[in-house]
Amino acid sequence: MMKKQDKYAWLLAILCVASLFLFLGEALFNTRGEPREAVVALSMLQDGNWVLPVNNGVDMAYKPPLFHWCIALFSTIAGGVSEYTSRMPSAVALALMVLAGYGFYARRRGSELAFLMGLITLTNFEVHRAGTNCRVDMLLAALMVMALYQLYRWGEKGLKGVPWLGILCLSGAFLTKGPVGMVLPCLVTAVFLWIRGMHFGRIFLSFLGIGLASCVLPLVWYVAAYQQGGEEFLQLVLEENVLRLLGKMSYSSHENPAYYNVITVVAGYAPYTLLVLLSLFFLKYHKVSGKLSGWWNRFRTYIREMDDVRLFSLLSIVLIFVFYCIPKSKRSVYLLPIYPFLAYFLAEYLLYLNRNRTQVVKIFGSVMAGLSSLLLLVFFALRMGWVPDTIFSGRHAAQNVAFLHALEELPLGLVSWVLLAAMIAAIGWFFSSLKKDVSASGLPYSVIGVIFTVFLGLDGLFQPAVLNVKSDKPVAERIAGIVPEGKIYSYRTDITPGNRMHPFTINFYLGDRVMPFDVFEPEKGFLIVGNSEIEDFERTYPDYQVEEIFDSGHRSCDDHKILHFYRFWKHGE
Repeated sequence: MMKKQDKYAWLLAILCVASLFLFLGEALFNTRGEPREAVVALSMLQDGNWVLPVNNGVDMAYKPPLFHWCIALFSTIAGGVSEYTSRMPSAVALALMVLAGYGFYARRRGSELAFLMGLITLTNFEVHRAGTNCRVDMLLAALMVMALYQLYRWGEKGLKGVPWLGILCLSGAFLTKGPVGMVLPCLVTAVFLWIRGMHFGRIFLSFLGIGLASCVLPLVWYVAAYQQGGEEFLQLVLEENVLRLLGKMSYSSHENPAYYNVITVVAGYAPYTLLVLLSLFFLKYHKVSGKLSGWWNRFRTYIREMDDVRLFSLLSIVLIFVFYCIPKSKRSVYLLPIYPFLAYFLAEYLLYLNRNRTQVVKIFGSVMAGLSSLLLLVFFALRMGWVPDTIFSGRHAAQNVAFLHALEELPLGLVSWVLLAAMIAAIGWFFSSLKKDVSASGLPYSVIGVIFTVFLGLDGLFQPAVLNVKSDKPVAERIAGIVPEGKIYSYRTDITPGNRMHPFTINFYLGDRVMPFDVFEPEKGFLIVGNSEIEDFERTYPDYQVEEIFDSGHRSCDDHKILHFYRFWKHGE
């Protein structure tokens, strides 16, 4: 018979597949970030340069190539770079991180707690979004987290032997986004072992060796890339890995205050943030007393007596969080490596509340079931035509009306009805679990079931219909019909030194054929511009004449400007 632990592992694997892979390619690219990464893999396959490919006509990739290699590999197997294959490395990384986390905690804290931790990791907003996006951050986070697990196991063995799998994960993290992916896991584990009393010298020498071993594979790529890119490549490496940390980049990049990280974690862990907030009204509080020195002594005792796994998880959260508070550049996805460890503590807390404050779990579940019901009611109201276009007004009214019509006219096939039925069934499961004759141990799972089916409904039904309205793909297809091959040029007025923007989405869907006009200044050709930018073009280049081919009337998902397409030629041509 299959062991309970194995059953949990197989069930979690199935839920990972359902959550991440079923609808991965349903939404078209609708932000500039995803096609900006996908086009790097596209240029690798088209040009055969897997070391330092050039895309958008002039750009070297801003990050090391492991993520793009993965896209290119999946795309080679699938027959081409698509939305699905571009997002697949993130989805695979998240699935592996969840299953590795289950294995790590199941051996040390029990299979039920580990299973719950895996479910919470899968069903919070920030992790789910990153796991279904074509961005490097989920792959980086997964490799860092799995490296932490491997280094902890190495510490359990007294740092004996060589943690080859951990070194590979560290090397992979380095090759995904630079040295930070290697440094942070080593730092966390080293601090943990030092707190637990291991000799500092031994820790230092052991992790120095691990760090150097982890640099071997990345160094091979950096040398090869330098041979191709020269000083320009070195400046890019300096900009992204040193100047970004010091806040001295040549351009501003996601500059935010330290409290921004707190806000993003609170928001990113939705909907479980609500559970924690609700619980604050039901806990018993003790009067604060004693001197500051007494608090410090109690804190030291608490840390000293804390279980190893809990201390390691806590340090992983605190040290990584504090590190990312240092640079001016801050984004919510930088903190993804702390999310599995937060999920562990949330799983403990959810089980505690279910045993001692069941009403909190019931209220939280009722809110989630209510929101899921509301989502269904709004959708069916749209399908019935009960929501008039006139509820929208202002600058973005046309696009909002298009969103409404996309949901109203969405064809409902078998899969759509299965998703709707799953949401309804999950709501029913939760309310049936509220009955007194049902075991209270099933209550947390019924709540997560509601959350899980909401994510499924959003990924497979609601979001693609809405987000595809934003995509520039139809404009790209129209341009491709006019210019089926050859270069196409773009003109932008918002050129930032060191961080040039392009029409990334259109460029991807046109097969990386769009080049910046100001770099090449061709005699004639075709031009993509945003509204009002053609006037600046004519002032800047008076020797050229332009003729509008079409006004798309579509606001680009890259920069929110209305896209226009022109033919241009130099006077005398």
